[in-house]
Amino acid sequence: MDFTIMATSLPKLLSATVITLKLLSLSLFFGIFIGLLFAILRLNKNPFLSKFAYGYSYVFRGTPLLVQIFIIYFGLGQIEYFRTTFLWVIFKEPYWCAIIAFALNTGAYTSEILRSAFETIKPGIIEAGKSLGISNKIIFYKIQIPVAIRQSLPAYGNEIILMMKGTSLASTVTLMDITGVAKYIISTTFKPIEVFIVAGGIYLFMTFIIHNFIKYLEKRFSF
Repeated sequence: MDFTIMATSLPKLLSATVITLKLLSLSLFFGIFIGLLFAILRLNKNPFLSKFAYGYSYVFRGTPLLVQIFIIYFGLGQIEYFRTTFLWVIFKEPYWCAIIAFALNTGAYTSEILRSAFETIKPGIIEAGKSLGISNKIIFYKIQIPVAIRQSLPAYGNEIILMMKGTSLASTVTLMDITGVAKYIISTTFKPIEVFIVAGGIYLFMTFIIHNFIKYLEKRFSF
């Protein structure tokens, strides 16, 4: 075991952690809105909207994240007409392609988490709000969404951790996140075990932080 390589790799991998955290935070930011939208569509009484939302969830949960990244980054670029549209300014950048793929993927899982949370809300809570003359809109934003978020925290915490580990796939489209930098260091030092132990340790530490933060939120908002 070459501890010198591990010591010299640590600062470089810690610098790459910034890219990983940016990918994670932006993906989760967009993903939560996508998830909430499609969760609402899943619960809609309109069969077309409900099936459309189900189809989105089914496709993105049923295919590998790596395949989704490749289709968005490599696949769309093969369409000549697409390269002439204004969207090409975004999709030609591997950074934004990765974020779009991650956001759509985590959005699909988040939609299912929130949908199940909405369905577990007792009808009596909603009926109590209506009996007080509160509008359906206020009930949804002030009662249903907060309750659903509280109930979905444990499952969503797991999704955050899975998404954090999933960001390692960004290295496949040339992004220098933790895994990307680790691969580069290995290509110059030929010490894969030492470098990946350090990289794995960083991922493990981030998992520890996320896990305990979610536990704190669960206790903070318990009722």
